[in-house]
Amino acid sequence: MAFAANSGGPLTGRGRFRRTLSLSDINVVPLVDVVLVLLIIFMLTAHVMEFGLEVEVPRVRQVRDSAEELPVVTITRDGRLFLNEQPVNINELGAAVVRRFGPGKAVYLRADKATIYDPIAQVVSELAEAKIEVRLVTQPLDEAARRRR
Repeated sequence: MAFAANSGGPLTGRGRFRRTLSLSDINVVPLVDVVLVLLIIFMLTAHVMEFGLEVEVPRVRQVRDSAEELPVVTITRDGRLFLNEQPVNINELGAAVVRRFGPGKAVYLRADKATIYDPIAQVVSELAEAKIEVRLVTQPLDEAARRRR
């Protein structure tokens, strides 16, 4: 018995038992095009999407960078208090930090520059009472602003 590939055109076999050959190649070019377009859209819009609380921290001359991941206590302009974007009561702040992150952990304190000083002092006092180190979050002062002063 002899076999021949595509000897009879697209249809093979004899008589009424003819069948068509199917191509099993997948065309991945449209898939790659769609994936690349989605990647470009994501790259362009990712920096625009900023999640979280809007807090404008003060600008200072010297800022120390830290790659350490610590809990963040945020005080908004109107005095509301958040622990990693979850609302928290100031009286339960120290216990909440210890419960969620363990004892002996430091926290970043991020307060809006328009916040009055009293809530900031109360938070620092509450965290010091719980023996938690406080590190303030600031932004670097840009060079143009330095020259204007």
